[in-house]
Amino acid sequence: MDMLGGLTASEFLRDYWQKKPLVIRQAFPGFQCPVSPDELAGLACEEAVESRIVIENDAGKPWQLHNGPFNPDRFSDLPEQDWTLLVQGLDHWVPEIADLLDNFRFVPNWRLDDIMASYAPKGGSVGPHYDMYDVFLLQAQGHRRWTFGGHCDHASPRVEGTPLRILSSWDGEETVTLAPGDMLYLPPGIGHHGVAEDDCITLSVGFRAPTIDDILTSFTDFLSQKEKAAEHLDDPDLQVQDNPGTIGAEVIDRLDTVIREQLGDRRNLALWFGQFTTAPKSMDIVVPAEEPAEAEDLAEAIRAGEQLRWNEGSRFAYHELAGETALFVDGEQYLLKGDAQLLAPVLCAGARIDMSALAEFAGDEALLGLLTNLYNQGSLYFE
Repeated sequence: MDMLGGLTASEFLRDYWQKKPLVIRQAFPGFQCPVSPDELAGLACEEAVESRIVIENDAGKPWQLHNGPFNPDRFSDLPEQDWTLLVQGLDHWVPEIADLLDNFRFVPNWRLDDIMASYAPKGGSVGPHYDMYDVFLLQAQGHRRWTFGGHCDHASPRVEGTPLRILSSWDGEETVTLAPGDMLYLPPGIGHHGVAEDDCITLSVGFRAPTIDDILTSFTDFLSQKEKAAEHLDDPDLQVQDNPGTIGAEVIDRLDTVIREQLGDRRNLALWFGQFTTAPKSMDIVVPAEEPAEAEDLAEAIRAGEQLRWNEGSRFAYHELAGETALFVDGEQYLLKGDAQLLAPVLCAGARIDMSALAEFAGDEALLGLLTNLYNQGSLYFE
């Protein structure tokens, strides 16, 4: 893949993914940023958009963070240099940015977080830091000098007096300057520091994995909604104890059995995980269609070859179970059986649906009903 500097996707995953950084010159030759700095500033003024400004020296305080949405006048009050505007989830609002994600489908859909834009004038930076997720840093406009290298964690010294995790004693191991189209891959925990050499925009394609805490909390919440969760712990074989204060070994054994029975159901685990990982980050963009469609309207558009695509904020994935396939869209599950199971991979392969493949399902009333539901809830739309 040219995007990976000539490496195949398998070679990249084997040799670099979560292992070591990779600088890729002209990963996207001739790349032109689909958004301007002024458009990013405009988005940062919107209530539904997550945005931040980081100022390196704010009235004598180091690395100060300001959260949006911002008043348009805020940008005229900023210094000439040494600050950064961050716009999270840019792919949710700009289809051309969302289209970039199809280049990264060698990583599973459920691992994707979003694309963040970082605009900075000369000297702008968010400081030396590390992240606990994989990221591809694509230079979209201007030039940014990156210093990176060395593993960091919670014990690494940090600058005091700032809400950001700025590393206080870190030098890095390698320095490169990225031009438009160049890209840097960084695994989790690698220290890095990017400084704008001129007015520049960097697009960060982030891939997150849930924490163990997230997994345990969310899965147990999911299990607590099941019908069996309302049952009480029973003990029909209760016997008199020498001391009523004792919690007997048989009680712990019973608890162990109950918990293992609930946790050991792989079907439950798969259904929860699909819903958990496809829940949209922003419910402000996955909104019902302004004009709900009837099933026949949708069928006619599909037969006409009109292009159907994911909502930019939607997430699609599927999992094959015994005798059925679970399709997950925006935190909801749909169980498909028989020939209907073939619909799931068609819908999940990429943001733009293969319409010739989809047309084969348009004649099935139940599947057409599912597609209509996905359209009306805002997960799909016609370009």
